[in-house]
Amino acid sequence: MLEKRNFYINGEWVASKNQKDIEVINPANSKSCAVISLGGKEDINDAVTAAKKSFATWGYSKKEERLTLLEKFYELYKKRWNDITEAIMLEMGAPKDFASKLQTGTGASHTKSFIRYLKSFEFEKSLGDHAEDQRIIYEPKGVCALITPWNWPMNQVCLKVIPALAAGCTMVLKPSELAPLSSMILAELIDETKFPKGVFNLVNGDGAITGDALTSHPDVNMISFTGSTRAGALISKNAAKDFKRVSLELGGKGANIVFKDADNEAIERGALRCFRNSGQSCNAPTRMLVEKSIYSDALERLKKYADEFKVDTPDKEGDHIGPVISETQYNKIQTLIKKGVEEGAKLISGGPGKPEGLEAGYYVKPTVFADVKNSMEIARTEIFGPVLSVIPFETEEEAIEIANDTPYGLTNYIQSEDQEKVKRVARKLRSGMIVANTASLAVDAPFGGFKHSGIGREGGKEGLLEFLELKSIGGWN
Repeated sequence: MLEKRNFYINGEWVASKNQKDIEVINPANSKSCAVISLGGKEDINDAVTAAKKSFATWGYSKKEERLTLLEKFYELYKKRWNDITEAIMLEMGAPKDFASKLQTGTGASHTKSFIRYLKSFEFEKSLGDHAEDQRIIYEPKGVCALITPWNWPMNQVCLKVIPALAAGCTMVLKPSELAPLSSMILAELIDETKFPKGVFNLVNGDGAITGDALTSHPDVNMISFTGSTRAGALISKNAAKDFKRVSLELGGKGANIVFKDADNEAIERGALRCFRNSGQSCNAPTRMLVEKSIYSDALERLKKYADEFKVDTPDKEGDHIGPVISETQYNKIQTLIKKGVEEGAKLISGGPGKPEGLEAGYYVKPTVFADVKNSMEIARTEIFGPVLSVIPFETEEEAIEIANDTPYGLTNYIQSEDQEKVKRVARKLRSGMIVANTASLAVDAPFGGFKHSGIGREGGKEGLLEFLELKSIGGWN
């Protein structure tokens, strides 16, 4: 079992003052794979103090200095690619190929993208020719609390740490205690890159103790959080006490509207997008809305696809899915699957229990419910597992109404070969992101949502702006 008790504070690996350990569980076999320390108020205070002290210089560093360090970090990241991949396989059960290409790959892609945006970003500029003595300046927000989830560990860490560094912020990262190992490799890379002491700090721990101490600390200027809507609401309350800036990327319950003129692979593609990463993606299209004239055919295809969909261990190569993250998450998914049956939805594939031969870990059968009503709990709750709810509709207007009838507003999907229809529907869907047909969003496309899905955007230029304050100056001659 790996010993990972130390925190990275002020450029050093130090022991926790809290002296309380928790185990990291490998979801593929439900056995302990590592032990980490649970950070307390003293540990958080040390990390925030280091970040605050470092901000006095790093906050006024030159863009060129930050670029040089980030480019070095990117090169080092690529050298540790396999180590990061293996950590993600171990901590969250992502299958080998998926962990390398997408989990580790997205961290690299975001880093490269932010470097490109930093190169061209103007931190000082004129308001315009009409007001020659007016200056606009972008300045770092200060000490940032960065709290990341377990489902896309390196993707989410790099969406926060890299733009914060690029902006000139200092930070304390608290990765999920369920999947902290890849983030600790990132801390090693920060150290090897030789960022100034105190710019980046890492403290492991849970939300109730460590996260609360971090988000309520008076010297934290900004909180960037990715996780559940419930936790986002609690963090917002902490932030409101002294008007911390807040960026929240929260839950989703995306609709995938499949019109009768969709392409031949739309049904299977929609199911794959739901099941991928074992259903543990906030932007997964977990509600499939199907036009009634193709509904029966769609159900037959979905049953065949889900029945044949592969679930297996992370160490094997291939395009299968692995386990879900934890026993708690597994039990939640099982409860919701049973709830779907109780509510009267028609179970056409999967269902309760584990796939045959995979009893040791937290594996879930790819599950499809038909004849779902949008009022059912399985259609309204973010299940965060490979569970698809299929809902029939008759008209374009009804599909839009069903899609928007949710407290969430993160990502919706449209399947139609009529481009005018795609554009018309996309404008009426209340979500931060829309994906049509075979397309995917670019790495630098703004990622974020409406309503209960959060506040702010990550990725690209908008992701950099999240970590910057705007200052207007008159009389700049």
